[in-house]
Amino acid sequence: STTTTTSSTTTTTIYDGPIAPINGLVIDDPDLAARRVLAVKVDNHPNARPQSGLEIADGVIEILVEGGFTRFIALFHTTDSDYVGPIRSARTTDSTVLKPMSAVMVISGGQDWILNLTVSRGIRLIGEVDGTFRIASRLAPHDLYGDTGALRSVADGRGYGDEFGTMIYPIAPWEEMPSEEASIISLSWAKNTLYSWRYEDGRYYRRVGVETPIPQNHVDRDGNTEQISAEVLVVIEGTRYRAYPAAGVKGNSIPAIETTGSGPVSIFYKGRVMTGTWQRDGIGDPFELFDEDGNPMTVPPGKPWISIFPEQRAVRW
Repeated sequence: STTTTTSSTTTTTIYDGPIAPINGLVIDDPDLAARRVLAVKVDNHPNARPQSGLEIADGVIEILVEGGFTRFIALFHTTDSDYVGPIRSARTTDSTVLKPMSAVMVISGGQDWILNLTVSRGIRLIGEVDGTFRIASRLAPHDLYGDTGALRSVADGRGYGDEFGTMIYPIAPWEEMPSEEASIISLSWAKNTLYSWRYEDGRYYRRVGVETPIPQNHVDRDGNTEQISAEVLVVIEGTRYRAYPAAGVKGNSIPAIETTGSGPVSIFYKGRVMTGTWQRDGIGDPFELFDEDGNPMTVPPGKPWISIFPEQRAVRW
């Protein structure tokens, strides 16, 4: 398998083996890279923490919801988890970033107008069915979990395609590391919602809180906890707006992020940062990335945390 184009900061690299197209990491089984993505919507309300299964996913997308909170989309492509959650409902921005991958989305409910819009965009949905289960240690609505292996069987039974679409953005190693250091990154999603990352030994470790940040953890079925981390942080900034149901359709408006057109992008890797712009014409297209000189830019291989971030808010490092 080969990666993408050569530029002043990136290089085409040939790998000895199949690659996981969401994170660019070498895998043993090429069939895993060709199968469908299961995109599990995971709650990030304080009562939903610590979440489960995020550390097993090929990557995670974080998206704004109501009240200044965010939710996660855990992308299971070459991996699977028998304990992922809590699972929550869809929002309009979700489908705009999942469409290039041809993902099947696992959710727990949602407004009818949002579900109809998601399906109209070609995203197949799985709700609370076999393969999901509620746990006694959490209160509703933060108690629904899933087994992605069983959920793949549900998708098979419904005749959902088992093919991967395309990478969400180009992935390739950086030929030269950027000079600008970024060891602590803060994302101010809303007035009282700040998540930060601290770089240490090749990974970024997540913290939550404005005044005195504390680690945000994940937990396995046996109760073992560990701090959420990622190898690459990708911050794709878009205009925040409110999405409304069509005239005459019942439902409430919700916050959303524009993911077509263009906007700023920041990529954090090994304690350094590269900034530039993203561009794409439609929600079915992958994001094209360009550095500040207008040259094509790539995301380095590694498990990514992708923030679809409101451009009106601050990203600091």
